[in-house]
Amino acid sequence: MSKIKSLFSKNSTSTAVAINDADSIILDTPAKDNILTDASNSMSGNTPIEQTRWNGWGNVSINKKVSSHGAKLIKSHIGKTKKLSSVSLQQVLKTVPKSRLPAAMTKLATVSIDKEVRLRHARGQSFPDWIAMHSGDFEVFPDGVAFPESTADVETLLKLAHDHDLIVIPFGGGTSVVGHINPQKGSRPVLTIAMSKMDQLIDLDTESQIATFGAGTQGPAVEAQLDAQGYRLGHYPQSWELSTLGGWIAARSSGQQSLGYGRIEQMFAGGTLVTPQGVLNIADIPASSAGPDLREMLMGTEGRAGIFTEVKMRVQPQPEEELFKVAFLPNWEAGKEVLRQAVQKNVRLSMLRLSNAVETDAHLHLGTSPSQFLAISTYLKARGLSSDKVMLTYGVSGDKAQNKLALTQFNKLLKQHGSVTGKITDIMGSVWAHGRFKFPYLRGTLWDKGIMVDTFETATNWNNIDEQMQQMQEAVRNALSDEGENVMAFTHISHVYKQGASLYTTYFFRAAKDHATTLKRWQKIKQAASLSLANGTATISHQHGVGRDHAPYLAAEKGKLGIQVTHDMLKSLDPEQRMNPGVLIED
Repeated sequence: MSKIKSLFSKNSTSTAVAINDADSIILDTPAKDNILTDASNSMSGNTPIEQTRWNGWGNVSINKKVSSHGAKLIKSHIGKTKKLSSVSLQQVLKTVPKSRLPAAMTKLATVSIDKEVRLRHARGQSFPDWIAMHSGDFEVFPDGVAFPESTADVETLLKLAHDHDLIVIPFGGGTSVVGHINPQKGSRPVLTIAMSKMDQLIDLDTESQIATFGAGTQGPAVEAQLDAQGYRLGHYPQSWELSTLGGWIAARSSGQQSLGYGRIEQMFAGGTLVTPQGVLNIADIPASSAGPDLREMLMGTEGRAGIFTEVKMRVQPQPEEELFKVAFLPNWEAGKEVLRQAVQKNVRLSMLRLSNAVETDAHLHLGTSPSQFLAISTYLKARGLSSDKVMLTYGVSGDKAQNKLALTQFNKLLKQHGSVTGKITDIMGSVWAHGRFKFPYLRGTLWDKGIMVDTFETATNWNNIDEQMQQMQEAVRNALSDEGENVMAFTHISHVYKQGASLYTTYFFRAAKDHATTLKRWQKIKQAASLSLANGTATISHQHGVGRDHAPYLAAEKGKLGIQVTHDMLKSLDPEQRMNPGVLIED
């Protein structure tokens, strides 16, 4: 044990890894006591977009490595790889056409028609977006980008959009992975409305625990401003570094600690939505039986109904203590039963997620040094675990007495199902917490090795978990069989409910000879994955929204009448259908 512990000591330059719905593959720095405060340090405002990559994820100063034996593991599944070429920013800027916005719009102080600004707001973070950004084939750019600073500014912009017959695309952090923010070809000019300047805590009602924010506030800025007042929201999606409050609400986001803090629908109390038909103020009443809940109606509308400008969020005091831990269990069935019993018995945890055996093996390869991998594997084998072992990551958040009780209850469940825990697994949990938002950076590292990676997710009832996971993984692994290509896929349960859980699948495949052929490979996999979900018993999207990529499959979940009801509701607020057309439901 002492040998293993030394491999994870604070003086060690080696790294440990986990691919969790953090969806975090990288855990490469020593653990810290308060990772969120550390990550939010000096982040009272949003990250300037010029500090982020124009053709990838996140801050330009951050790069993440993957271990040689981790890359070797992936290639043992998919074969030898070759890197795709990438164009330069200057090459793409030459392709940005002249703006089609009328002079009345270009003269506004809030509107920019600068080519680089338009380029940086043309794409999100989906796989097709990455292909576009690296090949240079963006196809369409917004004609201008507006940066409102108030609700009144957004009202003015939507009125001008009506007067000049513009298409409007709301833009939060640009983190969409399903095509929410991409302008489409058409005769009408496109105005993207970026909410990045509306990024401040406006009011904090400590008696009711309601915080009012500008809807463009990014995750770190949300928590930094609340932390200064002794409060926390607790919504941590994988995109937390760049995504925004308005985007979370518009796409019905779920954070890593949804078990403890709730999904975004439990946090969203009310706010202001500017629509083409006028301003809709949603009262922050705690509960009501006065007809349909406008909050529920307007969450998940993905920019089709209007633009959230100010949002009221339910917050809570900072926890006295927050801990993250790891346990290993003999097999998937044992791990799944621990999760189900814990949530149905109301054990007060903040997070539960379970990697299947294939993902667990990837956990123990990607990002670890060979010596770490050997030491951990030897330790687990000595404790009686075989290749069927699964990794469970869990957390508690609250006062110390509550956490102690929750851990006592949960440890009893773990022991009943043959778990392996100890100081080394506690260290792994702390290291996971420190690297929890760093997975997106690994995508660029793998891209440079010719390894393509993407994910998809769903949710289903407990009695359907195993069958759904098998269908998803088989569909993805066989999607390129007609080309003789192998796809590596693995899954974890990322969020749990009394009724069921979400399943999150990560997959790797080889880059083809060029960008276009690589995109076609992804399209085959995406279709196979989506068809495996469009069965009426699982959702097409648990946390990333619908966008354009999932819109063709939505009817299987909502039904024909459900689609019609949604369409009619959106049209009542946007009769000319200029707000983000084609997103959420096909027009």
